[in-house]
Amino acid sequence: MSPDLPLNQVAEQAPVCVAALYQFARLPDYKERREALLALCEAEGIMGTLLLASEGVNGTIAGSHDGIAKVIAHIRSLPGCADLDVKLSGADTMPFYRMKVRLKREIVTMGVPDIDPLSIVGTYVQPEDWNALIADPDTIVIDTRNDYEVAVGTFRRAIDPKTRSFREFPEWFRQQREALLGQGKPPKVAMFCTGGIRCEKSTAFLKQEGVEEVYHLKGGILNYLEKIPQEQSLWDGECFVFDQRVTIGHGLALGSYDLCHACRRPISAEDAASERYEEGVSCPACYDERTDEQRAAYRERHRQEALAAARGYQHVGAKRLDEAEGD
Repeated sequence: MSPDLPLNQVAEQAPVCVAALYQFARLPDYKERREALLALCEAEGIMGTLLLASEGVNGTIAGSHDGIAKVIAHIRSLPGCADLDVKLSGADTMPFYRMKVRLKREIVTMGVPDIDPLSIVGTYVQPEDWNALIADPDTIVIDTRNDYEVAVGTFRRAIDPKTRSFREFPEWFRQQREALLGQGKPPKVAMFCTGGIRCEKSTAFLKQEGVEEVYHLKGGILNYLEKIPQEQSLWDGECFVFDQRVTIGHGLALGSYDLCHACRRPISAEDAASERYEEGVSCPACYDERTDEQRAAYRERHRQEALAAARGYQHVGAKRLDEAEGD
């Protein structure tokens, strides 16, 4: 592994290296960058998803330690990407089934025009300083992730916006602004997300909305769980990740949740014991969101996947979770 990509203990001992990465950068020719990046990933046996847009790159990939190092070096050679933010962890088996390099309008979809984290952004807070900030009663702590992510773990005192996608965050804030900030001296606002990328945009958005003291956790929850010992932690629960590991805990160790392959939400042991849970078909969270016809289709898909697995190959119609953090 490249010396500038130090491995934590979990990643070092695991056979598969997982890299969550992002960088806001000005890439007007991003469409022309796709083929070379995809070819390198395929040549190195890398799996996962990378998103390219005019505003930068975002994604999570997995593979051999040397292969990941080569892909990281390639991305860091792109204009403005020398300081690419990378968080490494490990997996016992490959957490993705294929490799995709997708062209997008945004590398993290907020849907608000003219948000530019390269021009305006909140103040970064290192994991070692995060506890003091969010324990301050004058600090408003906001979890910028989606409701199903917050449900499996979050920081103490954090407000859950109960959004179903990151696109809903701006409207939620505008509706709640007065209740959150009041009429007096604006309080400090601290925000966090999985790897840091959504907070780049959410802090830029709040700054654009006129909020002055805005902070965000550098490297996101993943960085905090890697660096802060559990006995000192203000994090409760596990952290949802966008791959087949589903959740991770302190030290980036594998978590306890499984995945509902119908709705892609995490499911606990209690969820799996529910009469509304059927493997590959439904879970308590999505049962009322689907029709009997849809569940019948999922049931047939799951049957085909099981047959494919028994024959030793991957069913091409299987539902994937190999998407970058964003929505």
